[in-house]
Amino acid sequence: MSGKILIVDDEQAMCEMLEVDLRRRGFNPVWQINAEEAAALLKEGDFDVLLTDIKMPGMGGIELCKRAVESRPDVPVIVMTAFGSFETAVAAMRAGAYDFVTKPVDLDILALILERTISYRCLKEKVKILTKSLEQSQRFEDLIGDSPPMQELYSQLDRIAKTETSVLILGETGTGKELVARALHRQSRRHKAAFTPINCSAMPATLLESELFGHKRGAFTDAKTDRKGLFLESEGGTLFLDEVSDIPIQLQPKLLRVLEERRLRPVGGNKEVSFDVRIIAATNRDLATAVEEGRFREDLFYRLNVIQVDTPPLRARGTDVLLLAGFFVEKFSNRMGKQLIGFSDTAAQKLLGYSWPGNVRELRNAVERAVALTRFDKIVPEDLPKRISAHQNDHVLLSGNNPAELVSLEEIERRYILHVLKNFDGNRTLAARVLGLDRKTLYRKLKGLSNED
Repeated sequence: MSGKILIVDDEQAMCEMLEVDLRRRGFNPVWQINAEEAAALLKEGDFDVLLTDIKMPGMGGIELCKRAVESRPDVPVIVMTAFGSFETAVAAMRAGAYDFVTKPVDLDILALILERTISYRCLKEKVKILTKSLEQSQRFEDLIGDSPPMQELYSQLDRIAKTETSVLILGETGTGKELVARALHRQSRRHKAAFTPINCSAMPATLLESELFGHKRGAFTDAKTDRKGLFLESEGGTLFLDEVSDIPIQLQPKLLRVLEERRLRPVGGNKEVSFDVRIIAATNRDLATAVEEGRFREDLFYRLNVIQVDTPPLRARGTDVLLLAGFFVEKFSNRMGKQLIGFSDTAAQKLLGYSWPGNVRELRNAVERAVALTRFDKIVPEDLPKRISAHQNDHVLLSGNNPAELVSLEEIERRYILHVLKNFDGNRTLAARVLGLDRKTLYRKLKGLSNED
């Protein structure tokens, strides 16, 4: 049985005897005859158990036990008491000791107690890890995945959920930006109030203005009654501006002013109304490029982009693809009244090898189709859409020994830049990050490519 034991006893001979016996039994003992120094050692070192005598000059075992519980609650304490000293043992347990052993020490019994104590500590650590994992999955129940990019996302959401700061969620189409926004709302102080999403690309400027800010009766032809608008309807909650990059340029100054002053005037109204709403925005477009090209106001961009959250593409999430696919299989199997047990090995390999340009949304649709079509209890490659089942990994660099296939470094760079841009749907900010370039350098290279054409 392995385990690092800190022994504390003012009698050096006792410490040495315990060290020899415990080391013979497979433990890793360290001893100290001074309780003050032992307390400092415990705070800095990585120990599995503290084994301490009660009666010692200066700081006694009870006080050491109290200090250990305060500074290292993860390290259980076993105290050694004189035979028949029941009151002392009770005092030690009240101070936080896990167990006690009487002197003279029966070494076989001590070894059993140490083994049990170390097992208890290991179990406690496992429970702590599982509890933390469960809490995280419950906090973000709609977000599935445990890959490093998702763990980083969970950590960021944890840090910002309770704040009131505006958040801009960036990511490719189908990466779950609205799910992230809803997760932030559920974990915020506003979770009891409304979460109101609006797709800013789905309506013209005049209608979008009315939807957001409300209108007064008679403000325009179809304004038969007063309308609050989504800012006021979301009072105390969260307003989610999806596809915020598509807000018409003529409406952007009004939106900026409303966000700056936290007050608005409905269309056709003559009074301003204050509101209390948290703003979360999202887009799959490159807003920084839109600013440079004059399609999006720079001041509005900075107002929305106080904290930026990037949703990782599915191709960067490794085996999360299989976790998500399994979730969708269960969901659609239940809905269609089928009993499926997942994917064949070859089908799973097809899922892992595909690049998923449509991300989680594409995976969801592919699995729904496969569940509907399969004739077996497992999904096989033939059940998947042809673009997935027939997919072959493409390579930017040419391979082979044919001299005719060899190209210059400039050509390799050109092909790779275009390949990365294609994978990010033309998003230059994300492409520059992957390429290890700043955006200006990438723009310069792209300009050179266009001049060559």
